[in-house]
Amino acid sequence: MEKKDNLKKMKFSDEKKKTKKKAPQRPSIVSNYSFVSLSEVTEGSLQVWRTLPEKIRQDPSLASFRQEHERLHGPNEHPSLNPNADEDPLPNEDNSQSENNSNDGQSHNDLVTINVTNEMGQTKTHLTNGDKNDNGDVDITDMHHHLTGHHKQNKYVSWAKMAVLLIAWVMFTLFLMSKNEKVLHYRQLAIPKNNIKTYTLNDVPLDPRVGLIFKGAFYGEHYDNDSTNYMYYYLTMHYDDGHQINVTQLLKFPVVNVTEMDSVKELKRSKTVPLDYNNFLDLKKNLSTLTLNLFTNFDASFPVNFAYDPSPLDKDMGIIYAAIVLLGLYIMIIWELVHRTFAAIIASTMSIGILAAMNERPPMTLIMSWIDIETLLLLFGMMILVAILSETGIFDYLAVYAYKITNGKVWPLINCLCLFTAILSSFLDNVTTVLLMTPVTIRLCEVMELNPVPILMSMVIYSNIGGALTPVGDPPNVMLQTVTFLKMESILQPSPFTWPLAFACEPNDVQELRHEISVWQRAAASLSSYSKDEDLVRETLVKKVNRLGRQLKKKLVSGTVPAESYKATLEELQAKYPIRNVTLLIKSSITLVFVISFFFLHSVPNLQRLSLGWTALLGAILLLILSDREDMEAVLARVEWSTLLFFAALFVLMEALSELGLIDWIGRQTENVILSVSEESRLAVAILIILWVSALASAFVDNIPLTTMMVKIAISLAENEALNLPLQPLVWALAFGACLGGNGTLIGASANVVCAGVAEQHGYRFTFVEFFKVGFPVMIGSIMVSTVYLMFAHVIFTWH
Repeated sequence: MEKKDNLKKMKFSDEKKKTKKKAPQRPSIVSNYSFVSLSEVTEGSLQVWRTLPEKIRQDPSLASFRQEHERLHGPNEHPSLNPNADEDPLPNEDNSQSENNSNDGQSHNDLVTINVTNEMGQTKTHLTNGDKNDNGDVDITDMHHHLTGHHKQNKYVSWAKMAVLLIAWVMFTLFLMSKNEKVLHYRQLAIPKNNIKTYTLNDVPLDPRVGLIFKGAFYGEHYDNDSTNYMYYYLTMHYDDGHQINVTQLLKFPVVNVTEMDSVKELKRSKTVPLDYNNFLDLKKNLSTLTLNLFTNFDASFPVNFAYDPSPLDKDMGIIYAAIVLLGLYIMIIWELVHRTFAAIIASTMSIGILAAMNERPPMTLIMSWIDIETLLLLFGMMILVAILSETGIFDYLAVYAYKITNGKVWPLINCLCLFTAILSSFLDNVTTVLLMTPVTIRLCEVMELNPVPILMSMVIYSNIGGALTPVGDPPNVMLQTVTFLKMESILQPSPFTWPLAFACEPNDVQELRHEISVWQRAAASLSSYSKDEDLVRETLVKKVNRLGRQLKKKLVSGTVPAESYKATLEELQAKYPIRNVTLLIKSSITLVFVISFFFLHSVPNLQRLSLGWTALLGAILLLILSDREDMEAVLARVEWSTLLFFAALFVLMEALSELGLIDWIGRQTENVILSVSEESRLAVAILIILWVSALASAFVDNIPLTTMMVKIAISLAENEALNLPLQPLVWALAFGACLGGNGTLIGASANVVCAGVAEQHGYRFTFVEFFKVGFPVMIGSIMVSTVYLMFAHVIFTWH
């Protein structure tokens, strides 16, 4: 308190002497706890400091910034920056900073004792200073994987990785530079009644095949043999000497009846026509021209939009390339060669490059349309809401309350938490549920000194299971809601496989230190070097990381620090974690009521015309208005931009893989297997194939494009009168497979990625392999339960 009084007396009387180039002169007082003196703190560096998380702002190593903020703005100017301004004495840190020099002038605070025991039982003691950089600090960049519990890559592996990535970069860069964007030009044609319409295809094909695309009043593929009206077409080659030959058989597309012509939507039908190689050579040598001939049995003139593609995609090769790209993505993610967001960016760019190499480079407007803005809006809006809501202290309060109602017992608390998540996910979108529950879970684990990672994985698995219960719980269910109007219910209960069976075996103090290092590293990495002010704050954070790294290394090597158990009473927890800002909590509650209410109304189109994304965005804007925030940078810094970018890249990748033919190939193989069995076994086989294929595929590819493709297969099978298959069991199988299959891998569902991103922002990280070891067995168990249920319900008892 004496320091604060002295600082308040040291204000200058003339503040007009401040210049833009030079900071105001202040007493050069160095805090015993801070890495930076007060004279070095500028207004610009204070603005950078205000964007940091509260836990870091309040750390004693940044005391100079907090003291200068209170000197300029007062202790209660921004309650969120100093929630305990009245009782905020600077706590003492370890004294390793003050123990600088010994009598011989050499620093000893980095010495680590290593005891080595040989086979004879003899012990030798070694002293080491640890790995240091040129400034005498521990090189945290090299120790990053060691500090966070992940192994550093071998230098040869690192070089090989860089070489492969450089080769990939050169490849897709050359592909994109050598090809122009492909834009097809449609022509309006009118096929006269009882006459043949001819159209000359002037562009010479690049390969022995051509693409024909039609838009008009057509039926879908499953009506190809059931209509009475058809548009017929064939290709003819005209030679210079006057003779002509037909190069294709007579092809056809089903056309709607005359009475339906004015009411149906325009449908796109396309056909890739192979050419004989000799005919292709004649076209290349300009010895002949290619002509399209069209006629109908329609009782009127038939209008159609037509586009000619001289370089259609070779889907057979495209499927192989798509599988290679998808395999490369999973190799990068599983072995953690690069960050998952960077891996998705590389894979999506490579897929676009492959399309360009195959003369199918999509225009930028089309690529942007592939990104699901609706999902990104939902994530962005809810991240803003959670960021502001966390400042009220409600997550800490709920964690303590959960500790209270379970009497501090671990297993009842974990089961209660996971079951609540599953129930909430059945009524809210599971991404929203994960965004709300992840901070509570992390704080609860920190209160009880548990490792949050296995509990978070269990929670997100419960969320995906709960999302399968209702039409609004998961995006595939929202899509399938348009197929069937029956309410989606399930006898599935959260599986006991989801119980977290193992916690980290490291001492609690080591886990906490790893977590603290990760938080400080993320804070330092979030600051760039665009200005001296940012450099000052960043260097301060790096010094803190260096100090924590030395402490962790001592604990890991010497093992002299015993683990401390958490023995605080409930009264102490309630005193430590109160509601910090009641006014902001009330405003946030009003906003959440608005958002959640409109989420519930989303399944009633006549009452609600706002989508989930718009609802989340409007809620975020409302809360920003009510909270009257001026520090937008601090709020935006809490948004998981890497997660949003990952989803954007993943959407582009999945659409590119679909263009290459991978998604359609999965659907064709599924349909062929179903059609190959006998009629009495067809329903059971159809349910099994759709359920297991959609589950396994959605574990490795995004379930939204997969559901789009699989629902077409389900409708096609149900509308095929020769098969006589009911639609409802197929929809149930697809719903269970697409939703529960997301538990298979870390990127199998949106909720998984969001949970991992939020946890990483709090300093806890779980890898693809860690999630796979838990999630994939749970997915297999859940799908087996679904299989038994569907067999009893729709094959044995035929409840449909």
